Amino acid sequence: MTLPTKRRYIVITLGVLLALFLIRPGATRLKMRIAFSIGMALQRRVEIDSVHLHLLPRPGFDLDGFVVQDDPRFSAEPVLRAQEVTALLRLSSLFRGHLEVSRLSLTEPSLNLVRREDGRWNIENFLERTAQIATAPTAKSPSEPHPAFPYIEADRGRINFKFGTEKKPFAITDASYSFWQDSPNRWGMRLKGQPLRTDMNLSDTGLVKISGNWQRAASLRDTPVEFHLQWDGAQLGQLSKLLSGGDRGWRATVRTSLDLNGTPANLMVQGDGSLEDFRRYDIAGNSPVALRTHCEAQYKVADRSLRQILCQTPVGEGSVAFTGEAENLLGPRRYAIEMSAHQLPLQALLSVIRRAKKDLPADLQASGSLDASFNITATGQPAQEVVFDGTGKTRDFRLRSEASKTDLMLDAVPFAVVAASPHDPAIKTRAHRDAAGAVHPDEPHLFFGPVSLKLGRPSPALLQGWIARSGYRISIKGESEIHRLLQIAGAAGIPAAHPVVTGAAKVDLQVGGSWTGFTSPVTTGSAEIHSIQAEIRGIHGPVEISSAKVDLRDSEVRVDAISASAAGTHWSGSLSFPRPCPAPCALIFNLQADEISTDRLNDWINPNPPERPWYRFSSSARPAGRSLLGEIRATGTLAASRVLFRNLPADRMSAKIDLDQGTLRLFDLRADVLNGKHHGEWLADFTAKAPRYSGTGTIESASLGRLAEFMNQNWVSGAANAKYQIEFSGLTAADFLDSAKGDLRFTMRDGTFPRIQMAAAPLQVRRFTGTLAVRHGEFELQEANLESPTTSYAVTGKVLGDRKLDFKLVPEGAAALTVTGTLADPRVTALRHAQTQASLKP
Repeated sequence: MTLPTKRRYIVITLGVLLALFLIRPGATRLKMRIAFSIGMALQRRVEIDSVHLHLLPRPGFDLDGFVVQDDPRFSAEPVLRAQEVTALLRLSSLFRGHLEVSRLSLTEPSLNLVRREDGRWNIENFLERTAQIATAPTAKSPSEPHPAFPYIEADRGRINFKFGTEKKPFAITDASYSFWQDSPNRWGMRLKGQPLRTDMNLSDTGLVKISGNWQRAASLRDTPVEFHLQWDGAQLGQLSKLLSGGDRGWRATVRTSLDLNGTPANLMVQGDGSLEDFRRYDIAGNSPVALRTHCEAQYKVADRSLRQILCQTPVGEGSVAFTGEAENLLGPRRYAIEMSAHQLPLQALLSVIRRAKKDLPADLQASGSLDASFNITATGQPAQEVVFDGTGKTRDFRLRSEASKTDLMLDAVPFAVVAASPHDPAIKTRAHRDAAGAVHPDEPHLFFGPVSLKLGRPSPALLQGWIARSGYRISIKGESEIHRLLQIAGAAGIPAAHPVVTGAAKVDLQVGGSWTGFTSPVTTGSAEIHSIQAEIRGIHGPVEISSAKVDLRDSEVRVDAISASAAGTHWSGSLSFPRPCPAPCALIFNLQADEISTDRLNDWINPNPPERPWYRFSSSARPAGRSLLGEIRATGTLAASRVLFRNLPADRMSAKIDLDQGTLRLFDLRADVLNGKHHGEWLADFTAKAPRYSGTGTIESASLGRLAEFMNQNWVSGAANAKYQIEFSGLTAADFLDSAKGDLRFTMRDGTFPRIQMAAAPLQVRRFTGTLAVRHGEFELQEANLESPTTSYAVTGKVLGDRKLDFKLVPEGAAALTVTGTLADPRVTALRHAQTQASLKP
């Protein structure tokens, strides 16, 4: 059965249409004509690899390998390259036997913008040639005889920049742009894309949008133009990395717009810019700061200059303005710029500083205003530097902060821009001093001061300093109360300890740093402190410093000529520690004391209940149970005229000390003990729950009579030498005794035991040797031999845990003796011979 005739025609028509959609017949013979037609519109030589014809939805060509060559005077590379291009034909031109492209659509094209060494861009040459050739508007009427300028559009393109023969890493990616001709003498364009650097991985660089139009003129400098540029949403950190190659550490959302109206010979430029939520990368706050400015200028292409520059930035009730002129912007620049600040509120300036400087008190407030006028000039000579000059002054300047207890009246602070110091070959430092002795950097800088500061002393201190491109330096010199200095440091966000302290100091301090990396400011200089009283948290009683000299160097802090009192002892000497000093900080000291009492020292550093270990003295800033000794590293020497271990004195004591995070070592420990000489080494480990102690040493020519006096019991006299080794642990004296383990090898000479009676006379000792072993609270004599003037005794026995004596003295060829009781009341009993034999059996 055949289809009806009407339906048959419909099917055939649909089949033809489908074939026209799907079939792309080759058009190789037309390739040269198409390339010539597009080249005439673009005024560039065009090359095409292959051409395919399509008839629907509109007649046109699909062009593969589309290349637009650049003017050889600019670059040998193509100005435009696209793998896929669609060229739609103008139907009216077909009826006249011509091929005229109405729309040129490029997919993922690459566009190269080249600037020659003389400053001309290849796009200028294109605009000039286009203006010289009569073309009809893109949307021309069918009766227009001239060929029409095609509508050129690009999607997902890339725009590269080339200066001379060097291809720059700057580019615009994901670019969508279009060009067209509005009227016989007027062209228009639009562009949108994201800036990037090909040598870096960037994000959040914002979106650039450009729209505008230009008109036909005899020369490019007389071409009327009207353009609007907008760069929106860029993050300041990524923007600085895009432009300079490095993230400068600032954060803000950048929004800019630029309007160009007039001709290149006399172009009016208006721009607006803003930084929203301006801050340093490591500073966060709840009060965002926004900076906005508006600029106007007149640009002249003849000398590439900006005339009548005017930029205004409102700040509170005041403003900051820039005026002036600049010439030869693409070469050795000549300019004269004046910057003025009128009634700039210091609180607004502080708000910006707070977003740029860490550790400022949250409640820091500033009052007053600032007026200034600066000039920046350059003559354009290659060897001549930029010249800065100008002055300014604050009015009614006051800083207040309840948190740092600061209320500082500065009133009028003068400042001026100072040029770099003369280039004297004899000057090899990067700084010089002016006639008043103030230190200046060897570069243009802003110098402020001197201004008087009333810091609690009869004579005020002087404050002055400078700020330059490389960094800053602030100095303070004069008399000051210590707590006032600490308040100023806290208000300025300068890292410093803040103990409860009173006293005064004569200071010559400098606070400085660099802007690179936002390094913390470093304080250097010297201070002579006197009459200082400081309270240290966790310490029972203050530290009183009569006088000391503090030297703050770049690499270390030295404190010399110390004269201080603490724990009932007068201390003198010196100490130092490195800068910076990472925890645990290593302290080096050399201290002398008149008399150190272990009891007073324990009471001073341990205000806690007796059950708490003395070495864990408290601090609210320290985690519970954390030992202060566990946070300190210190090495040095300690000497004392006298040390009292309870009531036992040691004279002329000296030792080398090494404290390393809870482990204390005393070596080369020397002292006069019991009229004898001691030399030994002790080790204490405070890192364990129950501290451990160990020691070795020798004692020569000790007076046993002095030992008896110390024990308040007249039980022995004579002289002795001893060599000991002992270790014990615990928190109390009972713990020490129960855990003690060691040996004492001794030699006693020419002495007596007055309470041990032998034949109604005290026991005389010509020589007594042996080992006293300590085990679990008991003392045992081992290998002991006592020589009296009349006989020799083998001595064995113990001092039991209840402090009772149990000794046996066995003379040669005689009955043994037992000694029982206590040191204060010993009892001597003679054993019969059988008992003696039994006692000697193993």
